[in-house]
Amino acid sequence: MSSKKIVFFTTVIALTIMLACIDGLAQCSTTVVAGLRAPVKSVLSPGGSLIVAEAGNGPNTGRISIIDAAGARRTLIEGLPSGISPEGISGPSGVDLKGRTLYITIGQGDSVIAGPIPGATQLPNPAPSSTLFASVISIRFSANVEATTEGFTLTAADQTALKNGGRRTLSAANGQSLTLEVVADFRDFNFENFPGVAGNVRASNPFGVAVNGNTLFVSDAGQNLIRQVDIRTGDTSTLARFAPGRNPLPFGPPFSDAVPDNVRLFGKQLLVPLLTGFPFAPGVSEIRKINRVNNSQSTFIGGLTTAIDVLPIKSMGEDQFFTLEFSSNLLADPLPPGRLKLFAGPTAQPVTIADCLISPSSMSFDAQTRKMFITETFTGRVVSVQVP
Repeated sequence: MSSKKIVFFTTVIALTIMLACIDGLAQCSTTVVAGLRAPVKSVLSPGGSLIVAEAGNGPNTGRISIIDAAGARRTLIEGLPSGISPEGISGPSGVDLKGRTLYITIGQGDSVIAGPIPGATQLPNPAPSSTLFASVISIRFSANVEATTEGFTLTAADQTALKNGGRRTLSAANGQSLTLEVVADFRDFNFENFPGVAGNVRASNPFGVAVNGNTLFVSDAGQNLIRQVDIRTGDTSTLARFAPGRNPLPFGPPFSDAVPDNVRLFGKQLLVPLLTGFPFAPGVSEIRKINRVNNSQSTFIGGLTTAIDVLPIKSMGEDQFFTLEFSSNLLADPLPPGRLKLFAGPTAQPVTIADCLISPSSMSFDAQTRKMFITETFTGRVVSVQVP
């Protein structure tokens, strides 16, 4: 047997033993910070800060917070577009970093209101809280701002200037500044035929973003697709669409929406968690793989329930995959907790790392401390889970 094969099989055996040792040892989480405004997604900065997108708690109360290693929170910027959608608060959602530039998706907000059949129909809102819903905004800021900022505020006038194609620089009394720009502004909704309901629409709801060079990949949980955006020009195209899935339950509609809630880079592929819509049948949620070369797609990890995030990592030279599920049963009352799982490979038997997460929505992994930081939208917390 060659030395390469010996190393490979030794690695596999070690990984198998490790997973066997931790199987059944699901743990609870530790609160890192509380009191956030509906945290949705987070990203770790090179400086070790956790940057969190918060949807807000009312019109135009969206916020980006910086959490340091001790759990202290500071505001990077507040006053970002947000509004009450038919499903709840919606505002800043996905975040990703390229150098000193932060890319933020802004969700559907209150660009639409509930139609005459709640949960099935939507109508345009004649007076939305912001004109910047369904967009991607970039924020450029220095390392000094990250480390010491006391917070910036985006005003209604700033939002108008950004909507009109302007670049906005906000300055503080201490001489610090940051610069905002609209990278992409999608249509707030598309008209969609619904029998007996005139003017029914489907909202655009950007909910996750991944940056690769000069390209953004944006998951749209409302339109059930992945968009590709050229950062330099703002040119936008549809990379992938997700068809509705058949509902296996004896109640509810015959098909359920895919609901792609995030997007992650994985080599020349994209990994996309599909939450699936009502009635949220167990076992039909999945992680979908998109080939960026030919745009083909296939199931990567199946058999999940309400998958809301996925994170590939390297361990002992091998690819491993964390999955995050919002809840084990979205129809139950009270809502059961969500869970963090580890897959040694896409077809491997998963190991549950934590099963007490309340409305988890995203995860960020610190490889040095082996801590997984998880945002919990309903509780307003960021929690950590120690990964074996």
